[in-house]
Amino acid sequence: MTDTKIRILWVDDEIDHLRAHIMFLTEKGYEIEKATNGQDALEMVKNEFYDLIFLDENMPGLSGLETLHRLKEVRSEVPVIMITKSEEEDIMEEAIGNKIADYLIKPVNPRQILLSIKKNLQKRQLQSRVVTSAYQSQFGQITLQINDSFTHEDWVEVYKRLVYWELELEEGDGAMDEVLKMQKSEANQAFSRFIKNNYLDWLNDDDSPLMSNHIVKSKVLPLLDKGEKVFFIVIDNFRYDQWELLKREITSDFIIEDESPYFSILPTATQYARNAIFSGLMPSKIKENYPQYWVDDDSDEGKNLYEGELLGTLFDRFRKKVKFSYHKVSDAEGGKRLLEGYHTMIGNDLNAVVFNFVDMLSHARTEVKMIKELAKDEAAYRSLTLSWYNHSVLRELLIRLKDENVKVVITTDHGTTRVQNAVKVVGDRSVNTNLRYKQGKNLGYQAKEVFEIKQPEKAFLPRPNVSTTYIFARNNDFFVYPNNYNYYVSYYRDTFQHGGISLEEMIIPCVILKRRSS
Repeated sequence: MTDTKIRILWVDDEIDHLRAHIMFLTEKGYEIEKATNGQDALEMVKNEFYDLIFLDENMPGLSGLETLHRLKEVRSEVPVIMITKSEEEDIMEEAIGNKIADYLIKPVNPRQILLSIKKNLQKRQLQSRVVTSAYQSQFGQITLQINDSFTHEDWVEVYKRLVYWELELEEGDGAMDEVLKMQKSEANQAFSRFIKNNYLDWLNDDDSPLMSNHIVKSKVLPLLDKGEKVFFIVIDNFRYDQWELLKREITSDFIIEDESPYFSILPTATQYARNAIFSGLMPSKIKENYPQYWVDDDSDEGKNLYEGELLGTLFDRFRKKVKFSYHKVSDAEGGKRLLEGYHTMIGNDLNAVVFNFVDMLSHARTEVKMIKELAKDEAAYRSLTLSWYNHSVLRELLIRLKDENVKVVITTDHGTTRVQNAVKVVGDRSVNTNLRYKQGKNLGYQAKEVFEIKQPEKAFLPRPNVSTTYIFARNNDFFVYPNNYNYYVSYYRDTFQHGGISLEEMIIPCVILKRRSS
């Protein structure tokens, strides 16, 4: 039995032949009203509310399809299930084009009808119950997996599993949200310890994970060596969970050839991670070999002004003759210019395109109250990213590319995490402003609260001063100075930040797409 009476209108010129079906549904707790023609149905829908409509396609007078058109004009929000004897494809396509909720072929049995009702009216409730139960049964296994993660491959699998459940549970009633949040926090604490114990070793180890400075070498150059034309798309500040949402849209036009989440270098900030991507070098090596393209933290100059030039140095070092272009899209005008040059780009071996919107969204959420309301939590933040994509130049570019003989590599420089816990740091005016990492001399902090690197050269980080130290916030911590402490804690708590150590910032998507058509 249903908890509340669900009202259903059944429209069929042979309604008397359906008494057994109607009796079955009535016994299940549904309230059924009947109409024998489209005109009567329209009048009833104008004057009464129905949760769902069953509509016969083949009726005298106003046909089922004509009735469907008019019903949508009157009550577009009410799901309509069309029932027909016909299996003609054009009728089916027109009905689907009018956004019917379901399409059933006569003869139908009562169980088919019941299933269609539940699928359309009780789907979310049923899915929520099943998903909640499934996560509860998996909770213990995930905890064990977190505790037994000793390699970077283990942590990728942990994070993918957490993201899977986060996306599954977000459609539910929220009963398990706090439990999942607690489990993610425990995972991040363990992950932070893992990074503290292993990160520096990775930088001199052949068994290290794929990291920022190896992305072009590992994912782009092999495609170019095979003679493929490549579009290399970098979405700034793009998390793995956001990719999982966009993937559902993108894979309608592309096949995923390779999907390999990789690790951002530290700091997980644009200046370091994205320059490492385009140069194929760690930050200190960029500064050492190409000082004209590196800008220190304390400079007012833009930190990512030379990505195209750095990409050129990478090809020179590998002795590759590559015809390439570089583009950065930060606004509508930049997107317009990108698409205007599309035909020229198709002639290149490689086109690198950086999209800045997601990073702009993250910053705007901190500074603009309205954006903070729109992206009030993780699910809303993902939803805004999806909305941007569906109306973006990136989507338009991919629509054009789906019929081209090209490979598309989509990745990012780092992710972002939602910070909650303030950690005090003392430093002079030369210390950088990032809330998730600090770089400077004579920093004051509690060593147990951070991941500290006192010898930056071991992490291949620039050392502006002989006593420069780097410290990184972990889990959901953020750094605050003692001056005006309470004000800044209140201002920055619950904002999305990057630069430090968390699953969300460090384990990030890298995907190779190919067109569906041969």
